[in-house]
Amino acid sequence: MIIEMNHIKKHFDGLGVLHDISFGVDKGEVVSVIGPSGSGKSTLLRCATFLEDIDGGEILYMGQRAAYTDADGKAVYVAPKELRRFRSYCGLVFQQFNLFPHYNILKNLTDAPMKVQGKSKAEAESIAMELLRKMGIEDKAKAYPFQLSGGQQQRVAIARALAMKPEILFFDEPTSALDPELTGEVLKVIRQLAEEKMTMVVVTHEMPFAKAVSNRVIFMADGVIVEQGDPLDVFDAPKEERTKQFLRVFEQ
Repeated sequence: MIIEMNHIKKHFDGLGVLHDISFGVDKGEVVSVIGPSGSGKSTLLRCATFLEDIDGGEILYMGQRAAYTDADGKAVYVAPKELRRFRSYCGLVFQQFNLFPHYNILKNLTDAPMKVQGKSKAEAESIAMELLRKMGIEDKAKAYPFQLSGGQQQRVAIARALAMKPEILFFDEPTSALDPELTGEVLKVIRQLAEEKMTMVVVTHEMPFAKAVSNRVIFMADGVIVEQGDPLDVFDAPKEERTKQFLRVFEQ
């Protein structure tokens, strides 16, 4: 299993956002996380990628514990050097792209592999150009983010995450900032990655995509996992009333 999150709790200013969340993702699996806004989906991804600290529970990557709750009920993380290793297992693609505006596209892709992984400029650029070719935007290598469409910027963001060769890729509503035409561009890339057996967790409001591409769907509401299972079961025969209420909106 690539990642396991057990009994995860998270609160902000005393307000509970995640309540006893547990799930895992196997190698090559695509898991879509759906649910209403404010249900804790993005917070879950930020905890999984160590951008937020958990307040309770346990996180394991590749069977090794990165964070756990001690006897006093306090969340404890491994030492910083070890945590860097765990961070290298995962990549996160944000909804707002988060590209460096003062770097051209090639430098956006090569900066972290060179600084963090110690790759040579030649090796980092070779990997970057191959990824840009895969995304269909190799001709944009010398352009700057502001010169690209939203769909192109998101494809750069995906390429940048892949350049670090993560074991698992997390997507936080990768199409929410895009119009329908550009949404299709990005979903096509994610679909291609799924066909290549890239391990992914995708927070999305694109229900047909989640149903078609996922191995498993998780429905979250109010900081808990309400229901999860095979996409056909969750979408066509949901067991929980809260899931049914949510999906009715997309049937109209």
